[in-house]
Formats: sequence, C-alpha cells, structure tokens
Amino acid sequence: MNETASAAARPVIRRPQRTLTPEEREIVRGTSALNLQGALIMGIVDPVPNPSPMSEDEGAWVREQVWPEYFTMIDRKYPFGFNRWANCERGTCWNCRSGRCDLCVHRQEGGPHVDDNTDWVRDTRGRGVAKLILRADDAPCLWWCRCPCLKDGPIPAGPAASVEAEAGPVEPGPDRCSDEVSTARGSRRVGPDEAQYTLF
Repeated sequence: MNETASAAARPVIRRPQRTLTPEEREIVRGTSALNLQGALIMGIVDPVPNPSPMSEDEGAWVREQVWPEYFTMIDRKYPFGFNRWANCERGTCWNCRSGRCDLCVHRQEGGPHVDDNTDWVRDTRGRGVAKLILRADDAPCLWWCRCPCLKDGPIPAGPAASVEAEAGPVEPGPDRCSDEVSTARGSRRVGPDEAQYTLF
C-alpha cells in the first residue's frame, strides 16, 4: 500500500480538548523557555489525564516517595510533569495553539506514528525493559492533537481560514493571544515572559 493510501485510511481520533485555568496559565508562564518548547513539541502543556483510581494526592506521594531521582528531576522542570503522561493524554499541538491549524502536527507526514508512540516500563537505572500498553479497550494509546480542526482532507487555505472554516467560529479564550499583547509585540521589543505569555 502506498503512503497516500495509507494516510487516507488512517482514522482521525477525537478526544476532548481542555482550556487551561488562570492558575494553570501562571504555572506555564513560570516554566523555563527551553522546557516550555519541549512541552509544546510533546503536547504536554495541556495534558488531559485519563480516569485514575489514584487521587492527585496519592499520585504526588508516589512521585515523591517511590519514583527514582532521574524521574522526579525531569518531571519538576515541566509545567504539569513529564513522565506522568501517556501518549493518549497529550493535548493540543503548538501549531494549532498558535492558530496555524493548517500546520497541525497530525496533518503532517506520518501523523501520530512518527515516533511510534511507544511508552516503556523502565528499571531503577532508567533503561527500558518492556513496552507499556495502557489501554485495555483496544483504543490506540497515541497522541492526536486535541484541537477540533480537521486532521485529514484538503489543507486549509491559511491561518485565518483554518480555525474558522474547520472548527467553526472560535471564541477568544485564555489560550489565544490577546489584542493587547499582540499590539505590544508590534510596537516594542518583547521580553521572554511576554513572548511566552503570547502562546497562552
């Protein structure tokens, strides 16, 4: 089967999107720029956790008392953690987040299969010892950008058309740049905090 036919046969997985609360936005703004870029690339700026029998307090205890240091060290650098998210819990891609749905990560060649979407069980030294399969319901545990824009079919005309034509009118929300910040960007040099803020 050729790549075009394979891409055409690939299903689009719809999962709910969430909007960051004002408190969560402040957590994101406090993330170092390098780690923020990594979180955007991996789709873990706005993760959506699967239902869990463990409470958030119990999860925090496990991360603090049980996880090895190399896990906790990297986890603390990201706004909402690093190792705690399965592929199917990842959020919105950085292109859709900045209004470029025509460049959605999951429109690009290979879609969510680019990195094989494999999670691993690791030993105490961090070596992968077994492939981790999390979903017992046969739903694929892979990342599909949660933006409601189309992931298949013709590529949208451009940034303005992509959001409105594909997802319907978009209400201005906390995850979009405000006019005030956009004006500031056009009129003077923007510092790192403001530049980071414009993403959210």
